Amino acid sequence: MPKNGAPIARPDDGGSRRGKIWRRIFLFSLCAAVAQLVYTILPVGITSRREIRLNTQRAELLAKCASIHTPAGPPESYSTSSRVSSGSDRWVPGTPPTLLRNAKIWTGARNGTEIVYGDILLDKGLIVAVGYIPPSLLSAASERAGELIVQNLGGKWITPGIVDLHSHLGVSSAPGLSGSSDGNSRKNPILPWLRSIDGLNTHDAAYELAIAGGVTTAQVLPGSANNIGGQSFVIKLRSTAERSATSKVIEPPLSLTHSSNTTEYIRWRHMKHACGENPDRLYSQTRMDGQWNFRNAYNEARKIRDAQDAFCSKVDAGAWEVLEADGPVEFPDDLQWESLVDVLRGRVKLSIHCYEAVDLDGIVRLSNEFQFPVASFHHAGETYLVPDLLKKTWGGAPSIALFANNFRKKREAYRGSEFAPRVLAEDGIPVVMKSDHPVLNSRYLLYEAQQAHYFGLNPALALASVTSVPARAAGLGHRVGTIAEGYDADIVVWDSHPLALGATPIQVYIDGIAQLKGTISLSKPAEFQDLPATPDWDKEKNSTVEWEGLPPLTGDKLSGRVRITGVKALVGFDNLSDEPRLETAFDVSVNYPDGRTVIVEQGQIICTEGPAEDCSDASLTGAQDAIVIDLDGGAIGPGLTTYGSPLGLVEIRLEPSTNDGPVLDPLNDGDLPALIADTGLIRAVDGLAFEGRGALLAYRSGVTTAITAPTGSGFLRGVSTAFRLGAPHALSRGAIIQQETAVHFSLSFSQKVSVSTQVATLRALLFGDAEESGQIGATVMKVREGKAPLVISVENADIIATLLELKADYEKSTGNTLKLTFSGASEAHLLAQEIADAGVSVILTSPRPYPGNWEKRRILPGPPLSQESAVTVLLKAGVNVAIGVTDESAARNTRFDIAWVALEANGTISKSEALALASTNLHKALGLERSRFLIPDLVLYRGGNVLDFHSKPVGVISAAARVVETF
Repeated sequence: MPKNGAPIARPDDGGSRRGKIWRRIFLFSLCAAVAQLVYTILPVGITSRREIRLNTQRAELLAKCASIHTPAGPPESYSTSSRVSSGSDRWVPGTPPTLLRNAKIWTGARNGTEIVYGDILLDKGLIVAVGYIPPSLLSAASERAGELIVQNLGGKWITPGIVDLHSHLGVSSAPGLSGSSDGNSRKNPILPWLRSIDGLNTHDAAYELAIAGGVTTAQVLPGSANNIGGQSFVIKLRSTAERSATSKVIEPPLSLTHSSNTTEYIRWRHMKHACGENPDRLYSQTRMDGQWNFRNAYNEARKIRDAQDAFCSKVDAGAWEVLEADGPVEFPDDLQWESLVDVLRGRVKLSIHCYEAVDLDGIVRLSNEFQFPVASFHHAGETYLVPDLLKKTWGGAPSIALFANNFRKKREAYRGSEFAPRVLAEDGIPVVMKSDHPVLNSRYLLYEAQQAHYFGLNPALALASVTSVPARAAGLGHRVGTIAEGYDADIVVWDSHPLALGATPIQVYIDGIAQLKGTISLSKPAEFQDLPATPDWDKEKNSTVEWEGLPPLTGDKLSGRVRITGVKALVGFDNLSDEPRLETAFDVSVNYPDGRTVIVEQGQIICTEGPAEDCSDASLTGAQDAIVIDLDGGAIGPGLTTYGSPLGLVEIRLEPSTNDGPVLDPLNDGDLPALIADTGLIRAVDGLAFEGRGALLAYRSGVTTAITAPTGSGFLRGVSTAFRLGAPHALSRGAIIQQETAVHFSLSFSQKVSVSTQVATLRALLFGDAEESGQIGATVMKVREGKAPLVISVENADIIATLLELKADYEKSTGNTLKLTFSGASEAHLLAQEIADAGVSVILTSPRPYPGNWEKRRILPGPPLSQESAVTVLLKAGVNVAIGVTDESAARNTRFDIAWVALEANGTISKSEALALASTNLHKALGLERSRFLIPDLVLYRGGNVLDFHSKPVGVISAAARVVETF
C-alpha cells in the first residue's frame, strides 16, 4: 500500500496497465484523426462520408473509454532524469543557469534524513545536479546560455521550496477589499463544480510575502463553508509573463486547459470537502444533514460512473449496433458532477476539512462505502486520538495537515494539541504543517514546522512536513518538495538552520528564477547554524493522549523552602527605581560553570549563591532539606506580560456561552448622546474568568500577566485590567494586579460612522466643559488629567497623524499631558519620529505584520524584504515600544516573538531590551503601576535562557501567591 499520501487510484492499478491503456488511447486517437482527415478532404459519396463520420466517432469513444480508466499521476516508468535534457514545462527561456556552491543541502530524500554537502546546478527550470557537479555539466550549461551565475553560500543551508498544502492565497487576498474574497460560495452545501482558479486574484500582496518566507508552491482551496466547496488548484507563487491565473498552475489538468494536446500522463485534480461546524453553521444544518449531503452527492456521481462503465463495456466489446440503434451515441456525462465522478475513479486528491472523531469517522465510512481515497485531512484536531480509525480509510491513511498551536477557537478545535504531529508520526501517519492562509500568514509556515519540532516531532519529519510530504499529498511529489536531479528548481537558501527560530531566506528560487532582490541579510550567532536541541516533553505528550486532549494544566504549588540549582542567569524586576526596569542579577559566570543556587521561601528569593553569599551556609535553616529543582544550566527570568487578545474574557471564541461577550457601542449604534453623557465605562475586570486553557497554557509558557481590555470591535471599548494568568479565581491572593489600567477606544475606516465622526466624538470627550465632567466618569477624567493612558487601537498612518494633532491641541489647550498609546499600529513606522517627539507609546500587536486590510497596507515587512522592522524603526526614533498578540492561542509564544524581534534587529537590541518589549515597556504603555512592595513573578527555564528556542519553562516563583508552582 502506498504510504505518506502517495497517489492511490485503485488497488490493482499498475504501471504496466497504465502503459497499455495509454497505447490504446494513442492508437484510437490516431485512427480518429486519420478518419476525420479522410472525411474532410476526399471527394467521396454520402454513404462513404457517413461511414467515415461513424468510424471517427467510434474511435473517439474508444479513446474516451480508455482514458477514463487511466490512473492519474506519472507511471512507474516515469524518470525525473529524463526531464533534464528537455527542461521544465515552466522554464522561462533566457533564465541563466545558476550554480550554488558550498552549501549544506537538506534534500528531503530518504524520509528526510539525507543531507548533502556540496553544490547545486539549476538550469532550464530544473535541478540538474546535486552534490558534486561535473565540469562537463557546468561547461554545457554555460555554453548553452552564454553565462553562468555562481553563488558561494559559505556553508548556508538549502531546502526544497516550502509547499503549503492548505492556502487561500489569491481567493482571500490582501489587502481585503469588497470583491477580493472568493473563498466561499453560499449557494449550496454541495458544489463540486466550482473552481478556486476562477476567483484567483493575481494581484494579491501576499504572494511576495509568502515567497519571502520560502513558500514556492501552494494549494489554493475553496473555503470551508460548504460540505463540497469545489475544486482546488496547486500554483507556483512567482509572477509569470502571461500574468494570468492559469499560468500559475503547476501541472494543470486537461479539465482546466481543454488543450487538444494530450499530456504525458493524466494530471491530478484536487478538491475540497468540509465537515463539522463551518458548513453546519452557514446552512443551519446538523452533522446528520452534512453526512447525507455527502452520501447523496456521491450516489449521483456513482450513477454516472456506473452508466459510463456500462457504456464503455459495450464500446470495448464493439457492440455498435446496440449503442447506435436509437440514433447518435453520446458518452454519458454531466458537467456538474464530472469532477466527483473523477473522485470515484481515484483521479482527484481530496483535501478534507475535518476536526473531530465523529466527523473523521463519517468520512472514513463514506470513503469505504463509495471506495475512493482521501489524500489529506486538514485542521484535523482530533486525528492524534484516533490513528487506528485513520488507517481504515479506503486506500490507506491520509496525510494529516495541522496547525502547530492555533487551537480552541471553536468547540471542535478545543482538543487540539501541540503534540499531535509527534503522536501521529510515531503511529506512522504522514504529518503536514499548513497555514490556512490568511488565518496564519503563509510567510511563516516554516515557523509551524519549527514549533512542531520544539514539541517533539523528529527534525527530518518536521522539515518534510512543509516540503516532501505535502508535495506527495498533492500528487506532485515527483517534481516539488525534494531536491534531486530533474526536480523543479524550487529551492530556498536560509541564513540559519531551517528549524532555528527566525530562520530567514537569503534567496528563493522558483523554476530556477531568483525571487528576492537586494542583499538584505542578518548576522546570527554561530549556534543558529546547528539543529536546535528540544526539551523533553514525554510527560506532557503522554498526559495529553491519556486525557484525550484536555490534560490538567495547574501545577504543584510549593509553599515551603525550595532550592533551585543549575541557574546560569537571573533577570528580574528592579521595583525600587522610580520607573520599574529589568535588572540582571547574574548571567553565566566562569566561577560557576554548573550554575548557581537560588533558595526561595514562600515565593521570595532569600538567597542567591554568589561572591557574597553561600546558600549552603548553616544559617539558612532547612535549606539542605528543601525541595530541589535542577534547571540544568537554565535561567530564572521575568514573568512576561501579554496584551491584545481577550485572554480572561474569551475561552472558545465562537461559543458565546463561554465568553464575556462584546461591549455594546453607542457610537456605532447611532446613539451619539449616550456616549457623551455616559456616567461610567465598561470594565474588563468585571467579566474575568480564570483557569481557561488559553490562559493556563500561556502561564506555563512563561507569560504570567495579562492586561486585557473589554472585547468588541466598536469605537468604545472600556477599561482594561491586569491579572495573574495562573490565579484560580479573582479572590485568590494576587489574582488582580490592577483593577483599572487604561481606557480603550478604536478608530478605523471599518466602523459604521466616518473617521471624522469618531475623532469628533473623541475630541468631545477630551475637551468637554468642566460642568460636564461629572457625567463623563471618573476613569475618563483620569485620562483628561494625565493620570491614566488613553489607548487607541489604530492601524492607519493618516489617522495616527490626526490623533497626534489632537494630542498637541489638547495639551496646548489644557496644560495637561495626555498619556497616549497606539495599539495595533501597523503603519506607525511611517511616523516614527513624530510619535517619539509627541511622547506616545506604541504596542505592535502584530510584530510580524500582514496587510490584511486597506488600513494596514503600508506595512514594513522586515528581513528579507526590508532591512529594518517596525520595531527597530520605532526604537531608533526613541519610541516606547511594546509587542502584543491578537489571538489568545498565540499568547503562549510571547517569548519566541520577542526573541524573533531581537534576531531581526541584527544585534541592535540587547536581551534586556527584548524582554522589556513584553514587560516594562508594555506596562508603561498601558498604565500598569506595580507597587514597590509587590514583587512580580519570575519564571524557571530548564536547559537554556528565556529567549532560547530549546529551553523549557518548568515553574513560576510567585511572591504574590507565596508559592513556587512547578509544571
